[in-house]
Amino acid sequence: MLEVRGLRAGYGEVEILHGMDIDVAEGEVVAVLGSNGVGKSTLNNNLSGICVPFGGSIRFCGEDIAGANPARIVDLGLIQVPEGRRVFPNLSVRENLELGSYRRGKAARARNLGRVTRIFPRLMERFGQMAATLSGGEQQMLAIGRGLMSEPRLLILDEPTLGLSPILVDEMFELIGELNGEGLSILLIEQNAVQSLEAADRAYIIEHGVVAMSGPAAELAGSPDLRARYLGL
Repeated sequence: MLEVRGLRAGYGEVEILHGMDIDVAEGEVVAVLGSNGVGKSTLNNNLSGICVPFGGSIRFCGEDIAGANPARIVDLGLIQVPEGRRVFPNLSVRENLELGSYRRGKAARARNLGRVTRIFPRLMERFGQMAATLSGGEQQMLAIGRGLMSEPRLLILDEPTLGLSPILVDEMFELIGELNGEGLSILLIEQNAVQSLEAADRAYIIEHGVVAMSGPAAELAGSPDLRARYLGL
């Protein structure tokens, strides 16, 4: 579904990613793990068309999307839920969700709205409430719900557990499993290595803009090298 080869990317004259290869097959959960500053957000920005790569290729469902207009990438079904939620604070919960179908999924807006509120009944309780007044966990629900409104073929979740309480972190990983169980492909960009590896089929460990380790998530979770170098265990 997603094939990244030799991706070089950065900002201005500064190269952050130095030839990265990543794949996501249909129906997979793939985790991209690493600490702050290793290039995870740069990868996401290039996948989403926010930035133009310095070199390499990005193919989504057979189409070259490297440097493509972000609207075109959304039209193809590659949807991101950005780090920090980035909901529209002065719009209601319903308005935020409806905007998720602005480019894609408009014909099925009512059906998708029903689906999202079944997944997140708390959002239904706050339908007319301004997004700025929601708790952090509720805003994350809203951000994911907005992404689901666009009927994603591949959903990028960028640091979805950032700033959440331990209970909400557990709920977030349960949700990821449920969405994947319905057939949704997910690219999970996270710092929470332990739970991400439990949720993912495969994983990539990023260090200094390159893939330092990759493979089946279960194998990486049991790797003494990973536990020593990245988990401090």
